Amino acid sequence: MKRFFIVLFIISVILAFFISPFASSSPDGLERVAEDKGFIGKGISIIRSPIPDYSFPFIKNEILKTSISGLLGVIITFFLSYEVAKVIIKKEVK
Repeated sequence: MKRFFIVLFIISVILAFFISPFASSSPDGLERVAEDKGFIGKGISIIRSPIPDYSFPFIKNEILKTSISGLLGVIITFFLSYEVAKVIIKKEVK
């Protein structure tokens, strides 16, 4: 089972890196409504985003920015899912 998740992780990382540049640059549904209704600029941030708008200001290449964002998203999602699964399994064993 562990090998399955490792293979799944590797495939996900590869896909995230190479497929992310083809993602739509159009705003998502909530952003689109905010733009259409004219209140997109009125929002305030409670905390500073570590990766604002899924981009890294120090990287100039747009394709590389998008690829790294997708890659980072997959890694964080897998890590958090793995940690939650460990807690759930640990509780079930007791």
